[in-house]
Amino acid sequence: MDNNDCVLLVEGPNDKHVVRHLCNFHKEVPKFCILDKEGIEVLLEDIGSEILAPGRKAVGIVVDANDDLDARWRSVADRLQEENIEVPRTPKLTGTLIEGTTRTPRVGIWLMPNNELPGELENFVSEMIPDDDPVWPLAKDYIDGIPEDNRKFIKKKIPRAKVHAWLATREEPRKMGAAIGARDLHVDGILSTAFVEWLRQLFE
Repeated sequence: MDNNDCVLLVEGPNDKHVVRHLCNFHKEVPKFCILDKEGIEVLLEDIGSEILAPGRKAVGIVVDANDDLDARWRSVADRLQEENIEVPRTPKLTGTLIEGTTRTPRVGIWLMPNNELPGELENFVSEMIPDDDPVWPLAKDYIDGIPEDNRKFIKKKIPRAKVHAWLATREEPRKMGAAIGARDLHVDGILSTAFVEWLRQLFE
C-alpha cells in the first residue's frame, strides 16, 4: 500500500487500521501511504506542507465531521485555499475530488461518516455491522440502558460506545480494523464501497 507520492492523512491509528484493512479486501485500490497525524489539529496544520511536498501526486484527507459537518468542512477548505486550491462550497456525498494543477496534487476529502451527517469513524464502521447480526441490537440496548448519571461518556459519543460494546462480544474482542480482517464486519455495503471507490479515483 505504501507510495510516498500518494498519501492519505488521517486523525489517528483507528482510522489508519480501518482504511488499511478495507483496502486489503479491495485489491483494485492503487498503492498509497497512510499518515497518522495523531489528532485533528496537527492534521490541519500539516495540510500545506503535505500538499507542497516534492513529487506529491495526490493527497487524501479523512477527518471526522463530529457534531458540526459544516465547520469541519470549512476548517479543511481554509487550509487548502491557503495553497490556492479551489474547494467546492459543500462536500460531495461520494467523497470530494479536486483535480491537480501543474503546482498542486490531486486532493480528496472525506468527512466521516458519509460526507453528509455529523459523526465519526464509529458511525462509518457501524454501517458495516451485518443487518442480521443478533448482538448489535443488544449492544445498543446495553448502552441505552446505562443511567446517564453512571455514564463516563458524553451524549455525542453514544454511537462510539455502542460500536465498542458490540466489538467486545466478538470471539476475540478486537479493534475496528482487526474486526474487518476477521470478517466480523462486512466491507461490501453501500457506504464502505463508496469510500473505497473514492480512494481508487483519488490515487489512480
